[in-house]
Amino acid sequence: MGTSRLVNLNRALGALAAASLAGCPGLVQGNGFRLLSQDAFAAARGEAFAATADNPSAIHYNPAGITQLDGHQVRGGVYGLYFDPTFRPPAGASGAGRTYHIDEQYAVAPQLYYTYGNSDLPFTVGLGVYSPHGAAVRWPQDTGFRAVATEGELTYIRINPVIAWEAAPGLSVAGGVMIDYAEVVLQQGLLRNEGRIPDFYRFEGDDIAVGFNLGILWEQSETITLGATLRSGTTLGFNGRTSIDQRPFIRPNSVPASAEFEFPLTAVAGISYRPNPCWNFEFNADWTDWSQIGTVTIRQAERPAFAVPENVPVELEWKDSWVLKFGATRYFDGGWRASAGYAFNENSVPDGFYSPTVADLDRHIVSIGLGRDCGDCTFDVTYQFGYGPDRDVSRSTSPSAVARFVSPNAADGTYDFVSHGLLVSFGKRF
Repeated sequence: MGTSRLVNLNRALGALAAASLAGCPGLVQGNGFRLLSQDAFAAARGEAFAATADNPSAIHYNPAGITQLDGHQVRGGVYGLYFDPTFRPPAGASGAGRTYHIDEQYAVAPQLYYTYGNSDLPFTVGLGVYSPHGAAVRWPQDTGFRAVATEGELTYIRINPVIAWEAAPGLSVAGGVMIDYAEVVLQQGLLRNEGRIPDFYRFEGDDIAVGFNLGILWEQSETITLGATLRSGTTLGFNGRTSIDQRPFIRPNSVPASAEFEFPLTAVAGISYRPNPCWNFEFNADWTDWSQIGTVTIRQAERPAFAVPENVPVELEWKDSWVLKFGATRYFDGGWRASAGYAFNENSVPDGFYSPTVADLDRHIVSIGLGRDCGDCTFDVTYQFGYGPDRDVSRSTSPSAVARFVSPNAADGTYDFVSHGLLVSFGKRF
């Protein structure tokens, strides 16, 4: 692809990201920075949907499921989230006894899906536009860990065309292409305590990447259905600039820079049990290969200033983790349905290089939802409550060596979180 075409594609995807994800601070609801919820009905079932996958959001949850859909179908939704991670410094530290909150705690993220299937053909096609990852965390300057991190933002949009094939009655397989665009911002102070004169180190960059997703759905019997999906990892080589300011010692300057980041492979397997047409129970096991994320190096075109290396390693060393999902739906007369679900989300960030911009910890997510099929239209509304019990971080080391005078164990302390989410999805058949 020519340079001008690549630049134009970056700009087009950047505009699409800005339009679809504008005003989305704080979007972190999965492990690491995954955004698990991509549909109101699936979220109501605790995200246990890989073996049901019976609406257009199956493009994300299990693309093989779209063979269950006939004609033209469009489904769109909005995920609104209040997200409140908190930090309490350890005894004896500056700020001990205080509770710190991030600056902005509200987020909105949309999703849009389209499918087309013809009952005379074994193939169904679909297209999804959604955000599988996202984060924007900005901490106050007086937490005690400003030289570790003060700000982290990730805007991520995926365009996902898929095709599914009903290979045999009750057995479908699917594959798709994931075209991903992402922007990242990382910032930290150069000194542990904020002074009257600004001091910071900041990296900003963006890139596009291509991956794939696969799915299989097997209706083993009238009561048992099995489903699985795999989403490949992607490598984004963020290209942008670093900025640094520590007057009067370092005058403000900015240099071209890049950083290659591995986004993880995910795999989900599920089983749905339907004892009768009124009930659907499902369990999913969702695995993320976070161990792909080791050391990310910010490579600068030139050494920006005294005491700042030309190549800045950022030690992350994350670990693989699981999300266990349970869900149930009760179907009623008149097209009504009610769902409830629970998900346990295992943390993926070890204490050793803990970053407050991710603030990862074990999470429990409980959800309830109501929906209805009204002829050619359908809707779902879901409430989601998330809770992360206290995580005590100790013996941490700053992931980045840019800052000077960083106290040992600067990110140590107690982290927890609470979230409230509201998801609304509407669908139309043509």
